Amino acid sequence: MEQKIYDFIGIGVGPYNLSLAALTEDMEDLDRIFFDQTPKMEWHPGMLIEGADLQVPFMADLVTFADPTSRFSYLNYLKEHDRLYKFFFFQKLEVPRNEYNDYLQWATDQISGVYFGKKVVDAIDHSDDHGSYYELIILDTDTNETDSYFAKHIVTATGSEPLVLESMQGFPNEDVLHTSRYLFEKEALMKSDHITIVGSGQSAAEIFYDLLEERENYEFHLSWLTRSEGIFQLEAAKIGQEFFAPDYVDYFHQLPLKKRKEALDTLDPLRNGIDYSTLNGIYEMLYHYSVGGHDPKITIQPLTEVKRIEKNDQGYLLKSKQWQEETEFDYQTEKVILATGYKPNIPDWFMKRYEDEVVWEDEKLFKVKRNYELTFKEPKENKFYIVTNLEHSHGTAATNLGLAVQRNMEIINDLTGEMRFNTQKSQIFQQFLPKND
Repeated sequence: MEQKIYDFIGIGVGPYNLSLAALTEDMEDLDRIFFDQTPKMEWHPGMLIEGADLQVPFMADLVTFADPTSRFSYLNYLKEHDRLYKFFFFQKLEVPRNEYNDYLQWATDQISGVYFGKKVVDAIDHSDDHGSYYELIILDTDTNETDSYFAKHIVTATGSEPLVLESMQGFPNEDVLHTSRYLFEKEALMKSDHITIVGSGQSAAEIFYDLLEERENYEFHLSWLTRSEGIFQLEAAKIGQEFFAPDYVDYFHQLPLKKRKEALDTLDPLRNGIDYSTLNGIYEMLYHYSVGGHDPKITIQPLTEVKRIEKNDQGYLLKSKQWQEETEFDYQTEKVILATGYKPNIPDWFMKRYEDEVVWEDEKLFKVKRNYELTFKEPKENKFYIVTNLEHSHGTAATNLGLAVQRNMEIINDLTGEMRFNTQKSQIFQQFLPKND
């Protein structure tokens, strides 16, 4: 075989696999390459709202938890851009979303073996005279030509994709859109008379806040309908944050699936609440708008499930239900923003080739080992790691940017068979099982 066999190939280049690329950049004994189907590095471009911050501190960058001295750290990014003093006087731990995206682009430009506009369309496992390896078929999205690359192992980070219920699909993007497209459609939205946000969580709150600010120059009515029991704050107490630590991942992973699902429900305030400053900002703005008996032209209604959307002459009719009172009603609006979350992005090629080979914990959730390796019915010599869509197997830490570095340290240790990073020591105050004497 003429082509080289890489030690591993990374599928998808978001913050998770970009962290892996950064941590392995100077490891001369690890030959790797990364592919992403998008044209360039952009992190949630439709939600880079001016003034919005990450919900985690700047230490949750690509490398700091593994190596604070790395040249790919956020602090070094600030230094390289003469922004250290500006950030110091900014006096916040959280990074602005726009700057985090700029940081990722800066890091991408410095890391070798990272390619965009390259879509993986298949991954075939081989075993022959050359040993065991994977063949990845890569489609160049510009030329529409394919090529083969070979690797001993695969690390896939294909992320998630917008979740839109079937009863809410099929409408024009400028009228009914997922939050992931918000900034692309914002100008058209603000020219309407009535915008309704459907759903809950930080994205819904940030868009509501952003549109509320725009009301100084526009007259649209702004509504927020959510199935949640209330508009509640994200749990941010310090000791509660330890449930994002590796120690809890160890504990969570060994639980049976039913207990894991129950634990995720219990920890929902840590995962799906809204940032304190966003909620306060919304309330303060509403208060100022209402001075002197002025109508702020808003509707905020929790306990409301929007079951489907129908087009009519006035715009769109939201067929809804106040589920606690079990009262059904119609809600008229002109534009709809769906804050309905995301679902796992499992590539079609993966399902076609490996669906029957993988061990599934239930019909939708594949079984993942503690080292982030997919479990196959017939064990493979060549490992297939997965670093996204892991909440069912690795808990609250699965979507936390800071824990992505920990995950990559463990994968590097496993790939090399060496303890290149110390991942064994407990680093929190709590324990989740009694210790043996």
